[in-house]
Amino acid sequence: MTKKIGYLGPKGTFTKIAVDSLFNGEEKADYATIPECMDAVENEEIDIAVVPLENAIEGTVHLTIDYMIHQVRLPIVAEIVVPIKQHLLVNERATDSFVDIAHVYSHSHAIAQCHQFLHKHLQQADVHYTTSTGKAAEMVAASDPTAAAIGNKLAAKEYGLKILAEDIHDYPNNHTRFAVLSKQEEPVISSGHAAGTQKTTLLITLPSDYAGALHQVLSAFAWRKMNLSKIESRPMKTGLGNYYFIIDVNQAYDQVLFPGVKAELEALGCKVTLLGTYPVYQMNTDEV
Repeated sequence: MTKKIGYLGPKGTFTKIAVDSLFNGEEKADYATIPECMDAVENEEIDIAVVPLENAIEGTVHLTIDYMIHQVRLPIVAEIVVPIKQHLLVNERATDSFVDIAHVYSHSHAIAQCHQFLHKHLQQADVHYTTSTGKAAEMVAASDPTAAAIGNKLAAKEYGLKILAEDIHDYPNNHTRFAVLSKQEEPVISSGHAAGTQKTTLLITLPSDYAGALHQVLSAFAWRKMNLSKIESRPMKTGLGNYYFIIDVNQAYDQVLFPGVKAELEALGCKVTLLGTYPVYQMNTDEV
């Protein structure tokens, strides 16, 4: 049975690149916002959602994490890491001069990733934030020649834009992690990508803020020699000083180490929730 895949749209976003890399032949639907995409899975309008999770330069996409924790608790069933290449896109009627650009549109993360280029070449332009890089390209395609978008080559192709400047991002080693969310435990990845590492993500809440609490939590992993690739605290939204922790462990969930960690942390009064154990896929730079 063909699955329906949802993603942050419109066409031309990096999320769409991630979706096309993982899924071939499935029906795909774009959504204007990350919450709308995740709600569609929860309401069973689609089977799978692909949403941005973390960027190497700008860090965690907090909207994704917070919505997943506080609103719609969907399991993470896979992850794909996509190289990010940002370009300056203009419509075909625009000149080839930077000085004629009066407005630049893009997602806030894309704007931040290109800060030095904008500072050096486009100080005269007003910056406008959009819901996605694809939406920025769509707007510029319908705008006058003084508008430009920051986006990828797929966006340029989808909306008939020309690339005025390539690779305008500040740092070359820029990647974004995308989470694949689904109520199904093992969605079929149809692209032929071979999975690399395995990862497990845990949500841990502490009983109260006391000295040495985080140290005790990390010790449960350390003495078992479990490698953690990320530890992040986020507010529980129940009052100042109340936080939960998202911890990524670089191995698949097993029936030996993880139950031991869970029992040890629960003995300390912590609550441990499994958010997903899943394969990690990696796109090559030449695929973007």
